[in-house]
Amino acid sequence: MITVRYFAAAAEAAGVDAEQLPAGSIAQVRAAMVSLHGAALDRVLSRCALLADGTRVEGDDPVPAGAVLDVLPPFAGG
Repeated sequence: MITVRYFAAAAEAAGVDAEQLPAGSIAQVRAAMVSLHGAALDRVLSRCALLADGTRVEGDDPVPAGAVLDVLPPFAGG
């Protein structure tokens, strides 16, 4: 299992701040997130950076058991 932490718009779309999901590739984890939370989260995920233990991951990159995956939408800065 991995811990997924949602921030800002991603947390709003998912309806949770964090959850446990099975480990796997980013594609598999993303599919699980969308299956659980629907199209609203899918739209947000298309703009998010995904970081597994602080390292950006995408596509077929693995997220090993025990990892923390942060879902970070773009933030406005100033």
